[in-house]
Amino acid sequence: MSKYALITGACINTGVAIVEKFAKEGWNVVFTGRNCEKVHAAEKLYKEKFPQSDIIGYHIDSLLDERTVDEKSVEDMFSDLDNKGIFIDTLVLNAADQGLGLEVFENPLTDFMRVINTNMVWNYCLSEHAAKRMKENGGGNIIFINSNTAYRAIPNRIAYSASKGGQLGMMRAMALDLGKYNIRVNAVLPGMIKTDRWEKNPEFYKNVPSRFTPLGDVAVREDVADAVWYFTAFARNTTGAELVVDGGNTIQLYPVINK
Repeated sequence: MSKYALITGACINTGVAIVEKFAKEGWNVVFTGRNCEKVHAAEKLYKEKFPQSDIIGYHIDSLLDERTVDEKSVEDMFSDLDNKGIFIDTLVLNAADQGLGLEVFENPLTDFMRVINTNMVWNYCLSEHAAKRMKENGGGNIIFINSNTAYRAIPNRIAYSASKGGQLGMMRAMALDLGKYNIRVNAVLPGMIKTDRWEKNPEFYKNVPSRFTPLGDVAVREDVADAVWYFTAFARNTTGAELVVDGGNTIQLYPVINK
């Protein structure tokens, strides 16, 4: 039976690299995005680049509003996959609300709720729907794209750090409860990644402290995709684990900046 991976947030940056990694390895890919036009454009490009793979894009929103997860859109997507006879072997939870610029005392509570609901509740919803089918099909694999900010806070990102810390607790609890169904649940923890934000602001990122890693460089998108692939292809007996991809940033008390 053909293998399918479902990758959320896969129209830009790291999500693109993860889609391309699976397609290069001969997998079929289902991916999601929040913008309908971007989903259609990405689907067209993926199909042209990987004609050997079945690639399907879904426009799906995480929330109806800050307080309410869009559970129906998740149900509809999985029902459509069921009707197509597609079983998701691996779920990669890449989409996230970055929670940028949320300042204590300044932002309304609903901004905090939006980040938590997207990064935790919506991801739980996706995991639950995928795991139900994995249980019926003898097992599967769920991978969270988390962050080293689950352990190391950065300014004005309380909601994001809280969501990523909570997500790791959820990952471990899911790994425990789903292990008896041969469903593995793990997390990749990137640090800084050379995404489009890096490319558009080279002067800012040239001196940002988190770029000064023990390895002397930060991750590219493909580094994260390779970590995801490790959990998919080479970690048969690994669950509830974290793989940090940050050049060693998490191990240092402070960055050593040589000028």
